[in-house]
Amino acid sequence: MLSDFLRQLQVQKKSTHTVLNYQRDIEDFLAFYLTGSSRREGSPEACEARQQMIADFEDWTVIDSEAIRAFLSFRVQQGISARTLARQLSALRSFYDYLLYESLVLKNPAKGLKAPKQPQPLPKSLDVDWTQRLLEQPIESWQDVRDQAIFELLYSAGLRVSECADLDLSPGLDELESGWVRVWGKGQKQRLAPVGSKALLAIKNWLTIRSDHAHPEEQALFVNQKGGRFSVRSIQKSLDKRTLLAGLPTKMSPHRLRHACATHVLESSGDLRAVQEILGHANLSTTQIYTKLDLQHLAHVYDKAHPRAKKK
Repeated sequence: MLSDFLRQLQVQKKSTHTVLNYQRDIEDFLAFYLTGSSRREGSPEACEARQQMIADFEDWTVIDSEAIRAFLSFRVQQGISARTLARQLSALRSFYDYLLYESLVLKNPAKGLKAPKQPQPLPKSLDVDWTQRLLEQPIESWQDVRDQAIFELLYSAGLRVSECADLDLSPGLDELESGWVRVWGKGQKQRLAPVGSKALLAIKNWLTIRSDHAHPEEQALFVNQKGGRFSVRSIQKSLDKRTLLAGLPTKMSPHRLRHACATHVLESSGDLRAVQEILGHANLSTTQIYTKLDLQHLAHVYDKAHPRAKKK
């Protein structure tokens, strides 16, 4: 059956690369289904025996959706990329479509299944020293004044870069004197984000010259050289320039400043709920995944805070 399917792919003018990938993908699944292991796992003799089992297999009607889900889960545990998982699922789905067309099975167990999404790797957090280097660069132009306010705000309030770019004078700064900015996050959810003293000073410095560079009707807090709203992409470009001037040996993104805010607050306080509120996460589980407090620091927080753990 499998060989017939592969020949059909060749008739359809699929590339040799595609045909070989589909063959490997289906054989990988079958190896797991029959033996619970990878097709290439074990001694040469074990691999040869497994390959013979694959060649002899004929009853594709016994395979159900749960078997395919188990295979995908197994591949995730092996560290297989999301792209490869999607391709392997597509290969199984196409193969069963062929078997259905040939009336060799009654249903396609791969239909409706989705490849598991792998968690996105978190950006490596900036340490405090690197953050200070980034934020304490010389101010030599009005753009530097603006950028200083942006970067201080991203780090102080843990804003998403889109939230920063979308900030308006009002209602965004209505509570500024009280140490808050009003932002609209994902799903247009509104929240107040804290502004530290350094960020507050940087914003006030920017506000003293903003009107010299903004269109009279422009409501955006941060503006570009033409007087319009400063975009997300422009913030990234300014950060690239600042990173170079600071001599930081790493690629920077505005999101890393948000991550640094969360990490540094959590390391200092151990208050996960507070970090959740700062970041505007709807679910605490998102914050737990996002911040990754190291075990050594967690032990330190526990020893200081728990009545029965304090060292005498």
